[in-house]
Amino acid sequence: MKLNPAQAAFATRLGHDFTDPRLLVEALTHASLSGPVRRDNQRLEFLGDRILGLVIAEALLAADTNAREGALAPRFNNLVRREALAEVAEAIQLGDALMMGKSERATGGRRKQALLADAMEAVIAAVYLDAGFEHTRALVLRLWHDRIARADEHGTDAKTALQEWAQARGMAPPDYIEEARAGPDHAPVFTIAATLASGERATATANSKRAAQQAAAAMLLERLESTDDR
Repeated sequence: MKLNPAQAAFATRLGHDFTDPRLLVEALTHASLSGPVRRDNQRLEFLGDRILGLVIAEALLAADTNAREGALAPRFNNLVRREALAEVAEAIQLGDALMMGKSERATGGRRKQALLADAMEAVIAAVYLDAGFEHTRALVLRLWHDRIARADEHGTDAKTALQEWAQARGMAPPDYIEEARAGPDHAPVFTIAATLASGERATATANSKRAAQQAAAAMLLERLESTDDR
């Protein structure tokens, strides 16, 4: 099977010369165009999701040998979430090579975040089936390199980290309670308490609810992790 011009150009941008081009065609075929003789990319998407997760988890462990699970989890989630996948797909213009039904194309399917993310996972699986894990790992690390380097910056979501900490211990997610609001309407100041079902809590004040929640979560998480280290 020969790739069409759009698929061949995408393979060049991806940086992989497929031994079996049928794998790439399948990865780039949306369900709206599948049929008895044409497979869509949903099965490859399933596999690619798992491969990406393993490669990213491995990379994060190697990048920060001292990070605890509570710090690694939000970094991981940021790197494998749908938005990140779609951004990588856009960077290599994956949408230009996507094949889909007429109605899907008419509604802007080539630019839809969900379709791009799913196809990116399918492409990862196609490379894996075509060339093996080591080659796929190298490709993922190349495409995600800058994002992995910035993972700590994007992984500072204290609310997510606190929730991961609680879930890892079989606890319910934390509650955020507004204890006070002061100041004028155009410049309010919020006091928020982050509270766990076990009774641990921390309180913080900031100029927005989100900032106060994040600050309270960070304070509580720091206290909990210092206790874990003892």
